[in-house]
Amino acid sequence: MPALPAQMTVIAIRAPGGPDMLVPEQRPLPQPAEGEVLVKVAAAGVNRPDVMQRQGLYPPPKGAPEIPGLEIAGEVEALGAGVKRWKLGDKIMALVVGGGYAEYCLAHEGHCLAVPPGLNLVEAAAIPETFFTVWHNTFERGRLKAGETLLVHGGSSGIGTAAIQLAKAFGARVITTAGSAEKCDACRKLGADLAVNYKAEDFVAATKTGTGGRGADVVLDMVGGDYIERNYEAAAVDGRIVQIAFQGSPKSTVDFRRLMLKRLTHTGSTLRARSVPDKAAIARGVQEQVLPLIAAGKVRPVIDSTFPLAQASAAHARMESSTHIGKIVLVV
Repeated sequence: MPALPAQMTVIAIRAPGGPDMLVPEQRPLPQPAEGEVLVKVAAAGVNRPDVMQRQGLYPPPKGAPEIPGLEIAGEVEALGAGVKRWKLGDKIMALVVGGGYAEYCLAHEGHCLAVPPGLNLVEAAAIPETFFTVWHNTFERGRLKAGETLLVHGGSSGIGTAAIQLAKAFGARVITTAGSAEKCDACRKLGADLAVNYKAEDFVAATKTGTGGRGADVVLDMVGGDYIERNYEAAAVDGRIVQIAFQGSPKSTVDFRRLMLKRLTHTGSTLRARSVPDKAAIARGVQEQVLPLIAAGKVRPVIDSTFPLAQASAAHARMESSTHIGKIVLVV
């Protein structure tokens, strides 16, 4: 293999603020520590936490790079001590703790997955953060089973498009919310049984009608705020509400009697700050349960658009416009 360069281009956050704060800079190449691989990045997924980090609302965990980017795909270029799972030249996709918006990025060997055949590296880069989140929260925490109904908010987002497809692949019914007729159409094309335009319709009433009065067994929510109480209303008896983000307020005034009367479970999680073994366990679940569906073509990451690495600011502007359907990916 050719010698590695001493420097690489990264996208730095000049100061907290708008998309124009993302600027290309030269930085030294990172060195893999024990159990890590250095990946030559071909593509990097863009996610809401990146936007929040750029705005100064989501500082990276202690020890994480301050360069944004939580998921990458590319080739293994160097191995840290003790790495057994990968060899130089392997094509992998990885969940990373930061640093994805760069020409090279470090990943823990247990957080990498082989790129399934038939998937290009742009699609592969759209998988780790999104599918790890959906798998862990909908299936491991939410315990969604065949024959149950999932209500997923933001159905046209990267998370939403993955959740619709995975839930359908596992035999669940899917109700989703989205903000326009076009987005609702996109959700139905992906397999949603019912898509509710939340700007024109009440999702609680629509969920009740769509389930013959039962409600949703699992609710995957990234909105928070007044959705929390409405999720309790929309949930079935013994329903599970799983919180993965707060695009609205993280605070809410809720009548908790419904939690008792319906025997609801309200849980939630974040991914980035989890321990190395925790993430490795989620990665194993994705490898065993999700990758075969992707390899078989039953589930596919939905790519909205791609931008060159140097145009990360334009990618963020697109995400903040909320017109995208599926994932936005940076191409190196």
